[in-house]
Amino acid sequence: MKSIRRLFRFAKPYRKSALLALLMLAGASASELVIPLLVQRIVDRGVAFKDSSLVLSTTLAMLGATLVSSLLVIGNSVLAVKASQSFGADLRSALFRKVQTLSFGNLDDLQTGKLMVRLTSDTNQVQMLLLLSLRLLVRAPVMMIGSAALLVRTGPQLAPIMLILLFVISIMVSLFVRKARPLFLGVQQRLDQLNTVLQENLAGVRVVKAFVRADHEDARFARVNLDLTNQTVKVMRVLSVLMPSMFLVMNLGMVAIVWYGAGQIEVSSLTVGAVMASVNYLLSTTIPLLMIGMMVGMASAAGASADRIVEVLDSKPEVQDRPNAKAPSHIKGRVTFEDVCFSYDGDCGEPVLSDVNLVAEPGETVAILGATGAGKSSFINLIPRFYDVTSGKVTIDGIDVRDMTLKSLREHMGIALQETVLFGGTIRDNIRYGRPDAPDEDVIAAAKAAQAHEFIMAFPDGYDTAIKQRGTNLSGGQKQRIAIARALLVQPRVLILDDSTSSVDVDTEVKIEMALETLMADRTSFVIAQRVSTVLNADKIVVLERGRIAAVGSHSELMESSPIYQEIYQSQLGDGGESYG
Repeated sequence: MKSIRRLFRFAKPYRKSALLALLMLAGASASELVIPLLVQRIVDRGVAFKDSSLVLSTTLAMLGATLVSSLLVIGNSVLAVKASQSFGADLRSALFRKVQTLSFGNLDDLQTGKLMVRLTSDTNQVQMLLLLSLRLLVRAPVMMIGSAALLVRTGPQLAPIMLILLFVISIMVSLFVRKARPLFLGVQQRLDQLNTVLQENLAGVRVVKAFVRADHEDARFARVNLDLTNQTVKVMRVLSVLMPSMFLVMNLGMVAIVWYGAGQIEVSSLTVGAVMASVNYLLSTTIPLLMIGMMVGMASAAGASADRIVEVLDSKPEVQDRPNAKAPSHIKGRVTFEDVCFSYDGDCGEPVLSDVNLVAEPGETVAILGATGAGKSSFINLIPRFYDVTSGKVTIDGIDVRDMTLKSLREHMGIALQETVLFGGTIRDNIRYGRPDAPDEDVIAAAKAAQAHEFIMAFPDGYDTAIKQRGTNLSGGQKQRIAIARALLVQPRVLILDDSTSSVDVDTEVKIEMALETLMADRTSFVIAQRVSTVLNADKIVVLERGRIAAVGSHSELMESSPIYQEIYQSQLGDGGESYG
């Protein structure tokens, strides 16, 4: 429960509401404890002596106590819901903010589906535990202690029976906790798997239909769905045993009190009213235990969820600012790779990039060519520090990128990644994403440079056209051009285009290149491309092969010195006819 205690710190801003809710609950419990005493009074003094006025006055007192208890319970519910819902909102916000700080390496481990479950289902479990705590936390001990004390006062002969019952039920609850916690953790883990499969299927539904794989996906979903169902059934099976068992023990206790109490009436000072009051106090003592039993199931589930939430909150970004990191206000854009080695697992024994040395001067366009898996995306991901080098260093204007703040480093860069991502909103909003205050003329200029202005204006709403979820109302090439415009609008010193024209036709690609030559004349550009025609005019062409630089030079230089480049060129633009990679 350590994780739960840590998360409950998010409830501190609402402690006044929570404390008032608990005080109301204590008052309601105290009011209810009075009722069995009033019942005893009616039976032993009103009914036994046929005192109707006493019966009437005591009945009115019972109604008053019930009314007070009801009002206090209502107030408790309102405040408890307010505090727990606010707590849940703050916890979700903290989780979301934490996710924004994580680096690519963290997100590779904490997959999207798992993060979604933590932000939704896991948070709801902990939030519900707080709600139940505020509605039962004080009630259970107040009712138990108060009932036990009043039972001793009312019928001391019957007190041992209640103590035995409390001991037995406590043992049952303890055993349940030990059994249920790993089962609830298993439920949340299987919910992760279900959510991951569901997300993959919904995101790739067009691929599923194109390859007629609906039956395969149905079977895959059925497996994880059945796994979740079976695990949930195990949990419910344990719950189904606990509650009836506790009710059985409670009912046996009531039978024992009535049977033993009836015998004591004849031989001691115990009265009929005292026996009735004792039965009520037994109920008042054991019902809170039953409530705690119910809470134990919730607490076990919440404990498992809290562990998973804390795992995210405790995650340290693999890439973060160094102490005394610099924040240069201006850079020229000289990018240097010095003996760079990189591996995703941090071990250069199996490197993705090895012994990479390269200098890109300000204003140069550097093209990266290579087969799939050669390390092209990994290469450019090191410049904005999406990942850190394993050894060696990447510098900008002579400054190690690890000695620059992430914010200042990335503010000087415009990036169009391989996978185009657009957000809900208008086309204008998406182009302005990196520079929200950009004037319309700059937005239009960036769109024109990316060859997007013409198709944007073809929409009835132009730049105010709403983009549907995942950009389904745009073609792949249109989305890529909007992404390029978004990168250009920030007016970067370093532009990175990761195969960002792969869905664009050749004529449009040529126009984009011509516009970029003018727009990025004094800026450094890195372009990953699959088509040689895209990079013929680049100042430097870097050919990567198995994570190493196989050749560097201009097109004419590489045609003379690099057999690999000659092969790529011939396969695409010569007589080969087959595209490379």
